[in-house]
This record gives sequence, C-alpha cells and structure tokens, in this order.
Amino acid sequence: MKLGIVGLPNVGKSTLFNAITKAGALVANYPFATIEPNVGVVNVPDHRLKDLDEIYHAKKVTPATIEFVDIAGLVEGASHGEGLGNKFLSNIRETDAIVHVVRCFHDENVVHVSGNANALRDANIIELELILSDMEYVERRLDKVSKMAKSNDKTIVQEKDFLEKLLKHLSDEKPARTYPLEESEEPFTKDLFLLSSKPVLYVANISEDDIGTLPEEAEKLQKYAMSENAKFVLISAKIEEELGGLEPDEAAEYMEALGLERSGLDTIVAESYDLLGLISFLTVGEDEIRAWTINRGTKAPQAAGKIHSDFERGFIRAEIIPFDEYIPLKSMVKAKEKGLLRSEGKDYVMKDGDITLFRFNV
Repeated sequence: MKLGIVGLPNVGKSTLFNAITKAGALVANYPFATIEPNVGVVNVPDHRLKDLDEIYHAKKVTPATIEFVDIAGLVEGASHGEGLGNKFLSNIRETDAIVHVVRCFHDENVVHVSGNANALRDANIIELELILSDMEYVERRLDKVSKMAKSNDKTIVQEKDFLEKLLKHLSDEKPARTYPLEESEEPFTKDLFLLSSKPVLYVANISEDDIGTLPEEAEKLQKYAMSENAKFVLISAKIEEELGGLEPDEAAEYMEALGLERSGLDTIVAESYDLLGLISFLTVGEDEIRAWTINRGTKAPQAAGKIHSDFERGFIRAEIIPFDEYIPLKSMVKAKEKGLLRSEGKDYVMKDGDITLFRFNV
C-alpha cells in the first residue's frame, strides 16, 4: 500500500513524514523544500504480533508494511504547471490513496503560501487542482470516443454518455469519487486513473496546545471531509515528531501525559486500512510470526496465494482460529481439542485477525 502525503507548502507534510518514518526528509520553512518525493517504508503497528511472540518466541516477527511518499507542496495553478505542478500530479497518480495534510493552526513564525492558514480554502485549492487535471484528461478521452461513436457502436455510445456525465460532475467542482457511478458504467472507469477518484484521508495538523480539543479550523475540515466521502484524523505533526525521537517506553509515558490513546502513525494506518478496505490475517510458528495484508472480501485460496502461488494453485483447505479465541488457549493443540480450529474451504471469506494454516497439494 502506497500513501502519498500531500498538501500546500509548509503545512507539516515533511514533519509528519519524518515522524512516522524517521527517514530524515528535509524540513524547511520555505515553499518547495521537497522537490523529489521522499519515500519511507514503515511497519504497520499490530499488537497481535507481540502477543503471539510471547507465546512462540519466534526467530522472526514480520509485520505488514506501508509505504509513505512525501510529495512536493502544491500551489494554485498546478494543473497548468504552476510550481512543480505536473511533477506533483504524476507522483500522486502512482499512489493508492492520498493523505492530505491541512494546516489547522496559526503561527506567525511559519510561512504560509497564502499568507494565513484557512483549512477549507487550503483543502479546496488542492482538491480543485486534482479535479482540473482530471477534467483535462476526461475531455481528451471524450474527444476521442466521440469520433469513434459515429460508428453507432452501442458500447462506445454508452462510454460517450458516461464521460459527458462525468465531465459535467467534475465541471461542478466535485471530485470523481463522489460521482454516482452506475454498475453499467464501471467498465469505463478501469483505464481512467483519475486523481480525484483516489480515496482521501484528511489530516488536520493542529498545534501542541490544541491536543485533546477540536479547534474551529479542524472542525470545518472534518465536515468538509464528510461531504467529500473522505476520512478525517486529528494529529499534531510536532508532537509526532517528538514521539518519533523517543524510546518506546518514553513515548508511551509521553502519550499518557498528553491523554493520547495511540500515536498519529497508528491512527493514520488504521484509518488508511479502513479507507482502502484492507485487513490482515496471521501465520504463526517458531520460525516466523507474520501479518499478511489482503483486501476485505478476499477468499481463502487467494489469501493463500499471498504467501505463495503454489498455495493458491493446490489449495485444499484453511485451518483457522480467530486471534481473540486463540490467545487464551496459547496452543493449537488445545484449540483443536476444544473444536475451535475450524476447517474452511475455497469459499471462505477471510476475516481480520484470522490465524491461518493453509493445506495444499501441488
């Protein structure tokens, strides 16, 4: 999973990126400090792995991973090449989802590209640039399809009608992800790769002093996110940066003092998983304990294929016990004795936290 961290210049993108990846991206108080995208791969926090390791003391514990890309700050007019516009947009196109950082604090010592922080205006600037870029793309596609539609091919005519409706939707400054897509139109979206169709997680970057509250600017952004079919989280990039420099025990104490139940990284990952419809199943043993990321709704054979293609090709069955049922027992033998280790076939839909052993024969 690749998440692109975007936002206007100087809203805290790189500070957040550094905090969650400890990758040391350049953080500077001037626009376009980030030119080439910084990339960091981090482990997905999962307490279940630690609990399982206390039972198995495995040689290796392998969590799921997530890739964060710190993309250059965007300005108004990017869709027409302003700032680093075209480069910025191409970097977004390669991501699975967008983490849109919006500044929701006032600080005269931190330069703002528009003079002052205004959450709704700032969020709209980037959203509109994505929409304008999509409009240009859809217009080109529509021009090509309109010429082809003269043949009266039914499918091409349907695509032309769809593109006209989509273009009207975008022209009303609405993102593609809010377009009321009909089932018959789905085949026409597969090759569009529209920027404004990507799932979005809005991150309201608040000051350290506002921890535990919902500042006015952040509340406005929250309502905006709901109207856009997007998600919303509230964090302080500065606090996250401080947490990133602490040892685990010290970080836990600091979070407790601040009244934080989990770090910004944990929050962003959890919300991103939900945004993209992802879950994790687990495999256990003395050699390795591992979390595997799959799409919600994945069936057992396809989940097995995540481990190895032979597992899917020769799938026989999956032996499964939910994590919560396994922990009190601490033993697969006891799980079998109590009849809690289920045998599931090829139609079984995997659940988050399934501890799984795949049986296969090739």
